[in-house]
Amino acid sequence: MPELDQVKPKLARIFASAWLAPARFWFTLRGTTVYRESKMLRYLNQCSRGRAAWLLLALTALALELTALWFQHVMGLKPCVMCIYERCALFGIMGAGIVGAIAPKSPLRWAGLAIWIYSAWEGVRLSYEHTMIQLHPNPFTTCDFAARFPSWLPLDKWLPSVFVASGDCAERSWTFLTLSMPQWMIVVFAAYLIVAIAVLIAQPLKAKRRDIFSR
Repeated sequence: MPELDQVKPKLARIFASAWLAPARFWFTLRGTTVYRESKMLRYLNQCSRGRAAWLLLALTALALELTALWFQHVMGLKPCVMCIYERCALFGIMGAGIVGAIAPKSPLRWAGLAIWIYSAWEGVRLSYEHTMIQLHPNPFTTCDFAARFPSWLPLDKWLPSVFVASGDCAERSWTFLTLSMPQWMIVVFAAYLIVAIAVLIAQPLKAKRRDIFSR
């Protein structure tokens, strides 16, 4: 039948379109996602070549340090040894921001990025260890009585109001939304680490146009 012969190609095209529609949607969605990710990475690359983004990194770390000192000297919460070590990791991130801001378009940017990643990783590790001490107290697993600093960098003697520990690592003296301070610090350091790794991955990509954070 000639009419049936004419209908068959149309039905075949309809069924083919129905089968291919999900695949087209998937590849379109994937392409859009990849484009957006590439755009974001290029933006991070451009920000890493500007002084403003590095100064913002240093300022966020400084704000957290000032918050810790407020907890200590205003609220009366005694910092433990692990708290002091976590402060040092934050100072490392602040130092990374300062180093990167000196000459962000030079190889010094890589030094700042390395300090940033190392400090954030150490912060995650220390905060996790501190959290485990609080969640699973053990008389055989305790922190030191005093923070240990190298002889050439005795921070506890230079700035005792900042680097002298007087609290108990296993004590949960402050919580917010059921999370203790070291648990929140895991979140903070993990965020720093994720952003640092994203900036590192973005370095080989072409930088995006200039904006306020790339100056």
